[in-house]
Amino acid sequence: MKLLKLISNTKTSLITLCLGGISLGMTEFMMMGVLPDVAKSLSVSIPAAGHLIAIYALGVIIGAPVMVGVLGKYPPKKVLIGLMITVASGNILFSLAPTYELLLFARFLVGLPHGAFFGIGAVVASKLADPGSEAKSVSVMFAGLTIANIIGVPLGTFIGHNFNWRISFVLISFIALITAASIKKWLPALPSQSDSNFADSLKVFKKPELWIIIGISAIGTGGLFAWISYIAPLMTEVAHFDSNMITPIMVIAGLGMAVGNFVGGRLADRFSPLKTTSYLLLLMVIMLVLVALTSQYKAAALILTFITGGLAFAVIAPMQMLMIRAAKGAEMLASSSMQASANTGNALGAFLGGLPIAVYGYTSPEYVGAALALTGFLLCLLLTWLFNSRSQVSKTAIA
Repeated sequence: MKLLKLISNTKTSLITLCLGGISLGMTEFMMMGVLPDVAKSLSVSIPAAGHLIAIYALGVIIGAPVMVGVLGKYPPKKVLIGLMITVASGNILFSLAPTYELLLFARFLVGLPHGAFFGIGAVVASKLADPGSEAKSVSVMFAGLTIANIIGVPLGTFIGHNFNWRISFVLISFIALITAASIKKWLPALPSQSDSNFADSLKVFKKPELWIIIGISAIGTGGLFAWISYIAPLMTEVAHFDSNMITPIMVIAGLGMAVGNFVGGRLADRFSPLKTTSYLLLLMVIMLVLVALTSQYKAAALILTFITGGLAFAVIAPMQMLMIRAAKGAEMLASSSMQASANTGNALGAFLGGLPIAVYGYTSPEYVGAALALTGFLLCLLLTWLFNSRSQVSKTAIA
């Protein structure tokens, strides 16, 4: 009975982290679905509205290490509650902001807690897991992102298209507050990671492999954001779907992400995080090129939306576990840095993907994304070489 109770409590704890993933997933990805509506209401271009995606990513990049550095000495439960309250407050401000400039500020503000929540939450999830199931446990938290893309983002997109996009962000605030309450009720009161100060934790970044992993995340995930940042105009202008079809298309993308997240965590536990990441990024390159070449065909566009979404999210848990295992003693800071680096990919994908649109059209971001994913794959090969070299040196020393 005690074992069953422990298993039940662990699952409930992971569900609270999953709820946080839903609110943050909606905050991040909702903008892609309502991008044309936001641009129209503000009388700005699609690329200019895309800066609201990039500025959010900048908030994540800055907020992840700073917030973990400042708050890492406190119990994770209290920190996670505070971060969710910040998410709720930031989205309320965004929903009320009357000008483009204030919207930019609000998006930056609400991006600050994103990386810290997922970074700390990933470490908490891995500590709650049974040995050998860490990546699977982490993937449960990140399943919140996929649920957001299956239900939350399409719902918000529908509201944005048919009523007002500002209502969608009020909805996110409500979910964030529910998350804070659930964490307070159900998440175990785990101790802080360590008593080491921020300066001591930073010493882990002397390891070259950590910077390669950050590069894999920062550049490799740019492929996802080059694609999904402009998925609405891709589907309406290239595939010639009606604008009302954007909501079900976002559901298809979300379903692919859910399947990919489920598969990616299990592949990382069965094989290795590095090997899993390498092959998934290589497949991402192929899929993005196919999206660019075949999106004028509606059936192909829908099928590839599902597959590309799956590949994009399959890589999340493996990369997170790769960093956690490489950063012993500073797991929360390193894990949060992965969120910062992933959102560097967000900013790179949204910014670089938007540059060629005016000249080459809405399929051009896919080629930019393929180049970014390919660079991530090459960095995986470099990391594999580094690990193998160290292994050979160790064997030689023992001999």
